[in-house]
Amino acid sequence: MFNFHTTPEAQISTLPNGWHLEIPAGKAGSYRVAQIDDYSDRPRKLFPLTAPITLSLRCRTSDSLLPGTWGFGFWNDPFALGLGLQGMARRLPALPNACWFFHASAENHLSFDNSQLGSGFLAQTFRSPQIPSALLAPGLLAVPLLFSQTIAKWLRAVSGKIIRQDGVRLNIDVTQWHAYNLTWRESEVAFSVDDALVFKSALSPQGTLGLVVWIDNQYAAWTPQGRIGLGTLQQESAGWMEIEGLEIVK
Repeated sequence: MFNFHTTPEAQISTLPNGWHLEIPAGKAGSYRVAQIDDYSDRPRKLFPLTAPITLSLRCRTSDSLLPGTWGFGFWNDPFALGLGLQGMARRLPALPNACWFFHASAENHLSFDNSQLGSGFLAQTFRSPQIPSALLAPGLLAVPLLFSQTIAKWLRAVSGKIIRQDGVRLNIDVTQWHAYNLTWRESEVAFSVDDALVFKSALSPQGTLGLVVWIDNQYAAWTPQGRIGLGTLQQESAGWMEIEGLEIVK
């Protein structure tokens, strides 16, 4: 059973074998999202998916340079705290565990490892220790320290030793229909596009995860230089993604 979430004027409409997710044009400063998931009404410990499992679908988008992020795959929703959307359970922070096809516009830098890419269209995995959220929550007290670029650079280096990641940038035309396949096993994650293997990683996420399919206008950046940015981006026109034939096989 899937959950559907949209901010005002965003929409999710049905296609013959899938969905059209669209967010409207608008200025920066206003968060816009359309999201489908199978976990948002659950506590993290009751997320429904474990390895081995395979996600298959077809997808296309309105533009290859959409501002913000979009994608699909499995994650543990580590930072959301409810997103302010109706029906979203609020959760304490967790370290990220994820495997997904993920697009981040150039304003983003979503990487804790200097050897890894922080933007573009990525096949990507994250693996982190399953530290109880209650033990991580006091770390929020350190947030003011991130305003110091020197301290933020050091904290990012420390985080990169705890939060491990792997990924590659994919060079495909995302405005055209492509078939995507993601197979998550305990020992590896395999990514295929149009039945061709494009990436395989031995860095497999841990724990229970949930399915997420989304498009939004948000950006987040924590650069190797210690610069931090977070916010929403202006959109000159509506942005959309369409998916069809979504199938999850355990």
